[in-house]
Amino acid sequence: MHIIRDPADFPALANAVVTSGTFDGVHLGHQRILARLRQVADAVGGPAVVITYWPHPRLVLGPPPSHSELLELQLLNTLDERIARLADAGVDYLLVMPFTREFAQWTSEEYIQELLLKTVNTKHLVIGYDHRFGKNREGGFDYLSQHAGRYGFTVEEIPRQDVDAVGVSSTRIRRALRAGDVATAARYLGYPYPLTGVVVHGQKLGRTIGYPTANLAPTEPLKLVPAQGIYAVWATTAAGTRHPAMLSIGVRPTIGNDLAQTIEVNLLDFSGDLYDQLLMLEFVAWLRSEEKYDGLDALTAQLALDAQATRAALA
Repeated sequence: MHIIRDPADFPALANAVVTSGTFDGVHLGHQRILARLRQVADAVGGPAVVITYWPHPRLVLGPPPSHSELLELQLLNTLDERIARLADAGVDYLLVMPFTREFAQWTSEEYIQELLLKTVNTKHLVIGYDHRFGKNREGGFDYLSQHAGRYGFTVEEIPRQDVDAVGVSSTRIRRALRAGDVATAARYLGYPYPLTGVVVHGQKLGRTIGYPTANLAPTEPLKLVPAQGIYAVWATTAAGTRHPAMLSIGVRPTIGNDLAQTIEVNLLDFSGDLYDQLLMLEFVAWLRSEEKYDGLDALTAQLALDAQATRAALA
């Protein structure tokens, strides 16, 4: 997949089949649209093109960064994760359109003329139902279909029932993750929910009780971190090795009071130094809620049970 981050660098394409959207999560509903995009591209012999936006429009148009509404945005994908998923869907060209306040002021006509026609040379447009574009979301399928002949491209809307048939929305996925229901989130996404971070130094208490943990600092501050609790996950190192792992998201009540939340993962079949390296987690199962134990011996005994449960969940 060719990735273009500046519209001025977009190549001249013939017979481009195009869709656009934020595609946060690239969930099963999005995958229906992308599958149709690929199908049309194959039928007409043109490249499949996706236009997406970064940063997220709400980061640009929403309240100031400290505002609680913005802090609750919680992305399902980092940009790199989104790019990887779009590549897996068979997209040939991806334009990561810089979302600025100036771009947000484009009228629907400017959006069509400058982006769809002048930049991408769209010949076939595939959009999801209720797709809106342009200033104040004024453009949509009705406007496009009425004027498609003037623009010189065809336009197709994925029916609402086709997308709704999979019962998926980004809101439902976020709700499941905030409840720790990673299995439901994976079912809606079509893949296990990922979380990538850099391994940072912690208190190093885990190694003293036989369960050394890697403390993770997410690479994207706005990435949604699932509910506090203990999870079975797969952990992939920067070297590409994949390990069964048990994960704790919580405040470590056995260790002390009023501690900050940490993300700590114990790789069950790994020995080595991961500090300052990237680690990617895939959430498979919720095991239990975080609890306070009467000392480290009780905590260690529970971790042994968690390790068994992790292996069973990942078997």
